[in-house]
Parts: sequence; C-alpha cells; structure tokens
Amino acid sequence: QSDPVNIVVLPILFEDQVLGVIELATLKAFSEVHLSFLDQVIETIGVVLNTIIATMRTEELLDESQRLTRELQQQSVELQSQQEELRKSNAELESQAASLKASEELLQQQQEELQQTNEELQEKARLLAEQNSAIEVKNREIEMARLGIEEKAQQLALSSRYKSEFVANMSHELRTPLNSLLILAKLLAQDDQGNLDERQVEFARTIHGAGSDLLDLINDILDLSKVEAGKMEVVAGPVALADVADRLRQSFEPLAAEKGLTLEVALADDAPESIVTDEQRLHQVLKNLMSNAVKFTERGTVRLEVSGAPTGGRYASDALAAAPSVVSFAVSDTGVGIPADKLRIVFEAFQQADGTTSRRYGGTGLGLSISREITRLLGGELRLVSEVGAGSTFTLLLPAAYVPVAEPATDDAAPVGPRVAAPVEAGADGAVGVASTSDAAGAAPAAGGTAAPAVAVDTGSELPGELPDDRGQIAPGDRVLLLVTADGGLAAEAMLVARDAGFKVVTTARAGSVLPLAREHRPDVVLLDTELHFAEGSALLVHLKQDADLRHIPVHVLAEPGRRHDSLRLGAFGFTSRPVGPGALAAAVADLAAFADRPTRVVLVVEDDDAERTAIAALLGAGDGVEVREAASSEQARDELAEGTVDCIVLDLKLPRSSGFALLEQLKADDRLRRIPVIIYTGQDLTRREETRLSKYAETIIVKDARSPERLLAETTLFLHQPPSRLPQEQRRMLEQLHTGDDALAGRKVLIVDDDVRNVFALTSVLERHGMQVIYAENGREGLETLQAHPDTDIVLMDIMMPEMDGHETMRAIRATPGFGRLPIIALTAKAMKGDREQSIEAGASDYITKPIDIAQLVSLMRVWLYA
Repeated sequence: QSDPVNIVVLPILFEDQVLGVIELATLKAFSEVHLSFLDQVIETIGVVLNTIIATMRTEELLDESQRLTRELQQQSVELQSQQEELRKSNAELESQAASLKASEELLQQQQEELQQTNEELQEKARLLAEQNSAIEVKNREIEMARLGIEEKAQQLALSSRYKSEFVANMSHELRTPLNSLLILAKLLAQDDQGNLDERQVEFARTIHGAGSDLLDLINDILDLSKVEAGKMEVVAGPVALADVADRLRQSFEPLAAEKGLTLEVALADDAPESIVTDEQRLHQVLKNLMSNAVKFTERGTVRLEVSGAPTGGRYASDALAAAPSVVSFAVSDTGVGIPADKLRIVFEAFQQADGTTSRRYGGTGLGLSISREITRLLGGELRLVSEVGAGSTFTLLLPAAYVPVAEPATDDAAPVGPRVAAPVEAGADGAVGVASTSDAAGAAPAAGGTAAPAVAVDTGSELPGELPDDRGQIAPGDRVLLLVTADGGLAAEAMLVARDAGFKVVTTARAGSVLPLAREHRPDVVLLDTELHFAEGSALLVHLKQDADLRHIPVHVLAEPGRRHDSLRLGAFGFTSRPVGPGALAAAVADLAAFADRPTRVVLVVEDDDAERTAIAALLGAGDGVEVREAASSEQARDELAEGTVDCIVLDLKLPRSSGFALLEQLKADDRLRRIPVIIYTGQDLTRREETRLSKYAETIIVKDARSPERLLAETTLFLHQPPSRLPQEQRRMLEQLHTGDDALAGRKVLIVDDDVRNVFALTSVLERHGMQVIYAENGREGLETLQAHPDTDIVLMDIMMPEMDGHETMRAIRATPGFGRLPIIALTAKAMKGDREQSIEAGASDYITKPIDIAQLVSLMRVWLYA
C-alpha cells in the first residue's frame, strides 16, 4: 500500500457494433478508493515527518527533513499529476459510457429493424417459392402443349405428304388407262389404212376428245395439289399486257360470237405496258375467269378491263400492300349472278353456286379454287362482287412486279396451314362481294405452314446452267436464236453476243426440250453446244436435221475439234472448236446473223452434160429464194466462185480437162471456200478408195439412181437451210416420200417395261408402225431378265410405278449390269410432281416423259437417244 498504484486504462475494441463492456461503475469506485488512499498516505507522511523532526538532531533532521520534503513535494506533484490524469480518464470513461449506452440503444433499434426486414424477406421468399412452383407448373403445361403442337404438326405434315402422294398416285392410276385410250383413239381417228367409215372416225375423235377433257380434269386436280403442297413453281418474267389481252380476245371471240354475246377487252390509260409475273399462270387464271363469264352469261356482254389499281390500300395480301404498283384485271358479265350465301363456296374445290343434281351449268368447280391458289402464289388477290340477275365481276389484283418469297428451311412435306375465309364486302351498288385469298388480312400463317414455292426463272428445264431468256418477249418479226448449252458461263456470254446481234434468245440445257422449243418458237438459227448433261449434242443435230419442219434451220455447232467434219457432214451450218473464246463466239453469231438476213441462197451446179445440168437446175431452183448458177467445167466453177457468194455446190466428178477431184482439192485448200458444203452427184461407180478420198472433202456422195433426184433435193435443201414451205408442192411431196421410207426407228429393238397391258398394246401399235421390233415385260424383275435375254436391245421404255420392283429400282439394276451402262432408257410416268424428273434421272433414266404420252414427243426422244 505504500507504493502508488498505476492504473492503465486500455482501449477496448468494438467490432460490428458488438461492444465488450467493462463495468464502468467498478472502475469509478476503484478510482475513488485510490484517491482516498493517497490522502491518507500524505497525512501519515506528515505525522511521521513531525515525529522524526522532533527526535532527530535539529540540523540533521532539518537537512533530512528538507530532503524528504523535496522528495515528498516531488512525489506530491507526481501524485497530483496522476490524479489529474485519472480525472481525465474518468471523464473519458464517463463519455465513453454515454457513447456505449447510445450505441446500445442504436444497436437494439437496428436489431429490431433487421428482425422486421428478415421477417419481410422470409415472407417474400415464401411468395417467390410459391410463384416458382406455379411457373414450373405452367412450364410443364407449355411443354406439354408444345409437344402436342409438334405432334399435330407432324401429323399434318404426314397427312399433307400422304395427300400429295395420294394425288400423285391417283394421277398415275387415272393417266395410265387414259394413256392407252388417247393413243388408240388417235390412231383410229387418223385411219392411216383407210378401213374405217366417216362415222367410225367421228366416234374415234369423240373418244379422243372425251379423253382429253378427262385429262384436263386430272391436270386441274394435280395443279391444286401442287399449290397446296408448295410444289408449284413460279416462272417469273416480263409479260406484255397488250399481248395478254389480244390472246384472250382471240381465244374467246369465237365462243362469245357462237352464244351471241358481246366481248369487250380494254386496256385503261393507267395500265402499265408490261408486268413481271408468271405468264402461264396469269393466263390460266384469266382464261378460267373468262370461260366462266361466257358460260354463265346467256345474253349481254362479257368484258375484260386491265387497269392500274390504287397502291397502299386495304389488301389482304402483304405483297400487294407493299407493292409500289398494282394491276387490276376485272372480268365482268351480265350473267345469272351469284347469291350472297354462295359467294364463299364458289372458291372451294368441287363447289358451285348451284350444286344440285338438276343444275343448269356443268363443270367440276375446280377452276375458281385453282385460280384462288395461283393468285395467292403470285402475291395477289381475287375478289368477287355479284348480284343475282345482274351479273358478276371477278377482279384479279396482282403486284406489277412479282417478288419471290424465300423458301423456308422446312421439310418438303410441311403441312398446309388452315385457310381463313375472307370477309364479305358490300359493293357500291349494294351488291354483295367477297375478297378471296388464302388467308384473311392480318392472319398469320400457321406454324409449320406450307413452304413457299421454289421460284424459277423463265427456263425450259430444271437443270443447272440455265439463265433467264427472252421467250416471254418474242414478238412477230423478231429474229430468234435457240441456244442449247449446259455451260452457264458460255450461255451468259452467248446471250450477250446474240442480243447485240439483234436476236431474241431462247435457251435450254436439256436435250428433251430442244425440239419442243424449236417447234414452238421457230428460231431463225440454233447455237448448239454438244456438251450437255444428259445427252450427246451430236444426236440433237441429227434429229434436228431429220425433222422435216426443222431441218432448214441453220445450226452452228460448238464441239471438240475432231468433230468438225462429222458435224458439217450432218448438215451443220458452221463449226467452232471448244473451248470457245469470246471472239470466236461473236464471229459464229455474226455468221448466223448474216446468213439469216440474206434472202437468197445460191447453189452452184458443176456438170459437163448440158441436159443433166439443166434438169438439176430446174429441180433445185424451183423454190423461192434459191438462185442456181451453172458451170460445165472446173474452170467455169472457179470463175463463178470468184464472182460472189455460193452456199452449196453440186459436183459431178467426171469433168473435162480437170476432174472433180482436182476441183475439190482446190476448194479445200482455200480458206474462203473450204466451208462451202459439196454434194457429189455422180453416175460413175466409186471404189472404196475413191469413197474414202471423197469423204475427206465432200459432205454427201450421191450416186445417180432411181431415187437420186429426191435425195439430191433433200441434201441440197438441207445445206441451203431452205424451209419446206418455200418449195413447190411437187418438191414437198418428193421430200415427204423420201422421209417416210427412211424412219430412224426402223429395225430398232425396243423393250417396254409396263405392268399395264393396255399401255403395252397401245405403244406397241404405234412403234411397230415405225418399223420397230417390240419386246415387253410386265414388271421390273421380268424386265431385267428380258433385257439379259436380248442384249441387242437398242432402247428401253420404263414405267415408274410397278409392283414388286418399281422403275427406279429397275433402272438402277440395269445401270449396275455390265454392258448396259449407256443403254438409252426413257422413263414413262404419270406422276408429274416437282422432283419426279430428277429422281428418274438420278436412278439412271436418260430422259423422262409424262403420261398421257405425246407420241410425237416420244418418237422425237427415241430418235435422239438412238442416234449413235
């Protein structure tokens, strides 16, 4: 107790508002005791000092007392200092105690707030858990609904595919018997043997006409199925509206006149000169509307008016709403009209306003349904306003420029979306009308709806390498060039060159379409590339030159250099070696253009016998546009050649002084003259060595005999490219007789593989008339066995749909059999859906033809593929 007690107050750290509290009251009491103790110590020291002073010597005590006094004073000062520090510490402790108390109160308040917040969070967590549970239930319901929708979409897709397959199969089943009916009826109507009387021939024509009507119905059903399945193609191209109007006028004027109706076709001032759309489909719709108008009108007027339509109006079609220009085709009549309650059903398949068994007007009711679907396909609308007893007006609205719709990446068997009926509208005169499209305005397509149809440019086939051509823009008087090539780059370059030379160009890459295009467009010249996808181009040259109606057309051949002589010998106008440069291509087209522009063809007859020369000149010069020049010797011939252009030479080998061989050698040595075709017309017997020598120079060798005049006329008109129509009747008869006995099919063996004996019988009847030897098999397996038993078979006609082993399987098996890899096979099928042709080609078919078979087309294809 004699020593001072040092008290150190350590700071106490508080963390996260949790305060470690030391009992402040205890510290305060301890400080007060310590101060009291110090007071006692000081008092005791004073008493002691007094006692010591009294008992010690005065001096010593005084010194000691002074020393002690100084020490005591020093200690007193220190004690006072400590006391002051303790007071300060005590004040700080009191302040800290107050702060701690306030902190405790704040902490308690915060704890209460945290507890309340925690309770609120717990409530929210409970509610969130309930919501999550509800969302999970909804998600499961949505997933189940999605699975249900997917299942229904798959069912719809399957149903759509089954429907398409059913229609295609039914088309086949209907076309197969119809094929034999039409072929045999046509053979009977022709009565080539002259053993039928006039009434029997009329019966045959009636049967053929009825069969043709049935074929039209089948085609309508197939068209409707194609549209609904998204497999009808749009062939977009420029269409002149004046041509459309003229074509419809020419088609319906006789029908209207027969019924005593007035037919009016008008182009309004605001109608554009042309639009871009599918001309065939446009004509199909308008023809159907005009046909209905004439059929349902007993008296009065049928009118077609083509005009502009307001843009940005209320259209159900998005394409029309967005189109910068819209064209209207209004077909109106003064006929019976349509009741208001029948307006919608007339657009449905197999429906008519009068559907009773006692109805007055016939028809299937498919026309308007197909027209509606085609209109939708073209991005337009078909509207109807009608009043009973006053007539009807069907208005076709189309965008002036067709906009292709990108085909979504869906399966080919995508289901067809439901069709929504369009609202009924009231006309200005109170008549009731209906705007008909595939979907009502604003209706979204159903999920998994019909895939947009593939868009094709104006081509003659579905093969690669084809470009948009000018077939939709050909007017009377235009010069036309038919371009046949599968090379896209060559086609593009040739089209530019041909157009620069003033030609309209029709192009194709498919051998089977060459002759139909040539017959349809009657080209002035042909540019033929022999490297095609599915055919040898030289075969096309032969076939063109064998066709009496087409053989006069100049054909310039593009082929490998080794084919020059053969091409010219077969009747080619000119030849250019592949690969073809732009300069050579331009030169070829320029030669064709110059020849087409020249009205007169010149033939030089070199013959030393005056009477013979005069007879030949009379034979060859009888036609219009042919000039015959004569020469009695090689020298005179050279003079004639020096004076002007000569297109063909008829040469006798036996000439005075210088023989025909010498003249030939001189001709072929001159670059200017070596291209002139030479026909050897001689009466002397030639040795094999002489024939070999001549074949290097002359295109044709004709030995004078009983039929030599006909052959000379045929060969000369071939190399002069002279149309038969410009020949006199006698010369035409000579050529017909010559070609009748020179059929390219005679003596060839053909295998027909078809399970329908009626088709086999009909085809056999036709082909045997051409001198062909026909063998047949009733199914694919039997066809393979028959082919192996007859390895000398020249060509096969293969039906596609057969039991046990269909045509595709059979063709694959044939191609896999050694020796039959290049055997020509023509697929015969009544299935005409998109993609059928490609499947047949991939399976091994050389070409493809649909039933009912066009005999002329079949014979043409067979001639092309039989040429070796």
